[in-house]
Amino acid sequence: MLLLLVAAHGSMADDGYRLWLKYDLIQDAAQRKAYLNAAKFIAVSSNGPVLQSAARELQQGLKGLLGQAVPMASAQGKSGGIILSVEPTANDSGGALGKEGYRISTDKNNIKITGKTEAGVLYGAFALLRQLQTRQPLEKIALASTPKIEYRMLNHWDNPDGTVERGYAGSSIWKWYELPERVDPRYRDYARANASIGINGVVINNVNASARYLTAEYLQKVAAVANVMRPYGIRVYMSVLWAAPKTIGGLTTSDPLDPKVRQWWTDRTNDIYKAIPDFGGFLVKANSEGEPGPQDYGRNHADGANMLAEALGSHDGIVMWRAFVYKANSNGDRFKEAYEEFKPLDGKFAPKVLVQVKNGPIDFQSREPFHPLFGAMPKTPLVLEVQITQEYLGFATHLVYEAPLFKECLDSDTYSKGKGSTVAKVVDGTVDQHRISGIAGVANIGSDRNWTGHPMGQANWYAFGRLAWDHELSSQAIAEEWTRMTITTEPKSVRTIADLMVKSRDIYVRYTTPLGLHHIMGESVHYGPQPWLAKAGRPDWTAVYYHKADAQGLGFDRTATGSNALSLYAPEVQKQWGNPQTCALDYLLWFHHVGWKQPLSTGRTLWDELCYRYYTGTDSVTWMQKQWAQVKPNVDPELFANVEGRLQKQYKEAVWWRDACVLYFQTLAQQPIPKPFSPPTRSLDEVKSLVEIYQLRK
Repeated sequence: MLLLLVAAHGSMADDGYRLWLKYDLIQDAAQRKAYLNAAKFIAVSSNGPVLQSAARELQQGLKGLLGQAVPMASAQGKSGGIILSVEPTANDSGGALGKEGYRISTDKNNIKITGKTEAGVLYGAFALLRQLQTRQPLEKIALASTPKIEYRMLNHWDNPDGTVERGYAGSSIWKWYELPERVDPRYRDYARANASIGINGVVINNVNASARYLTAEYLQKVAAVANVMRPYGIRVYMSVLWAAPKTIGGLTTSDPLDPKVRQWWTDRTNDIYKAIPDFGGFLVKANSEGEPGPQDYGRNHADGANMLAEALGSHDGIVMWRAFVYKANSNGDRFKEAYEEFKPLDGKFAPKVLVQVKNGPIDFQSREPFHPLFGAMPKTPLVLEVQITQEYLGFATHLVYEAPLFKECLDSDTYSKGKGSTVAKVVDGTVDQHRISGIAGVANIGSDRNWTGHPMGQANWYAFGRLAWDHELSSQAIAEEWTRMTITTEPKSVRTIADLMVKSRDIYVRYTTPLGLHHIMGESVHYGPQPWLAKAGRPDWTAVYYHKADAQGLGFDRTATGSNALSLYAPEVQKQWGNPQTCALDYLLWFHHVGWKQPLSTGRTLWDELCYRYYTGTDSVTWMQKQWAQVKPNVDPELFANVEGRLQKQYKEAVWWRDACVLYFQTLAQQPIPKPFSPPTRSLDEVKSLVEIYQLRK
């Protein structure tokens, strides 16, 4: 009867709530039997809360996958079971596992999961379940892994009123009005999902912060969330409003060098740790996009960050100070702003401070060169910040697998200490021998039943966690792994879906911002195309500021003849991008203003190549639809229909992007649409009206 119930559950429509933690019955009887022989019982070495979480997860997972409850028992004199054990001296063949690493091995006919800490064992338990979910053999299993980066965090841009800035999957999962009296059971499933991919920290609120979180009332609420996270090895962090001493503290200033301000932060930090003993620390956005900060008082970013580090005192916490700063300067280059403000401060930050830097110098564009601060601040640990939520990638409408974007940055060579000084090795501390390291992803999570709006958006959350743990993993391997755990284990369908995923980001770039175009999306909402945008709240929020299109050509000259932003990189990097004749076409218009009739390495002129990419990119969405149609027999019907409908919308909007951009740039290039492509059937004015309709506020 139990097997029938489990099988029935596996045939139910999949609403996406379980994410990749889908423990459905394994249909292959022989494989199920082999797994059962290796999982007759579960034994734990202690009653620690994180270890108990590991045991519960194994019980839940094995019961679903094997169709049979696996009891908790003593391992004394038994074989054929799974033993969870914290061993402070645990090593793998290559040396120490580190405080969060795990080892899975065969010991006296048992599978043993060990780690130096309970968290390490928890990660090992999820790794073992991953083996079963992806149908890997358990016989003589020997796995060992330790995270390459210490602080692996999600940054929530969630507000106290329940909205999510740049969130496209419903409202916030944090129900502040209910907390602390009612704790939504969803928080535990959220913690499980994060722990399963090695995420160990959560910043619960928006970087455009409200001081409300620092009040006594809200500390109780945050503490209730922290209580749910703790058994899964996850620490809670907060974004803080720089002006809090004035807004809620009753002081007349927020000057970081004022003794009363320093004391206020120290007292408030102590209050936080009384409520949340394992509080992780602070994330700060200051003097950026109108947010208050130390520069309001003639101080610099190091002054501000170091004051908060001082407030942490002996508490085990850190300060993450964002480098996303830029002044409104129509004659400048936003590309250079963060570098010019932070490079001179290298070596002036306190030991508990990490500077958090976006993957690229502008703002989470679909493709950016790596940020020039990576490799330029050897005395300061840098947190890599990437955006999982698709602010510039079509929201939850477009299927865009982001692992290739993350990898593109991580694998970029800064040459700061010679060849091989990749962004990944700068961030993990290898290049400059930093004691602490961090990586952060802006979450795409919301209150939608399936968490991320677009079902395939779950893969981006998953991929971020896996790369935060091990940045050497490939986009392809992660895509196949996620597909097997989440959608289907049928081999051909797995290959088809993974191939679609890996190619999806490049396809999106082709029909939106090919050849290095950037920041030409709709004003404010950042949705759809608006390359003609010439007026906004700031000059560097327009499109024309970035593409510099005129009668002669297209692109932002960042060489010595232009803004000279290219000089911020090492000579080897300058050589890669400095010559328009040899610059990779994906970055061409990032660094060069190129004539419309200039021949490119493809044999086409710039104008013809631009049209070629817009048209073929749009056609590629049709290819995506056909690929998805092939897997229909092996995909849950509800999930299939959801993605199918979104792909239809994606094609419609790809055509929108194509028409808007080729028609607008054609007014400057004065060139015909090259054959065999047909000119758009609507006028530029008609396309512009779409943006106006979309942005109506009333």
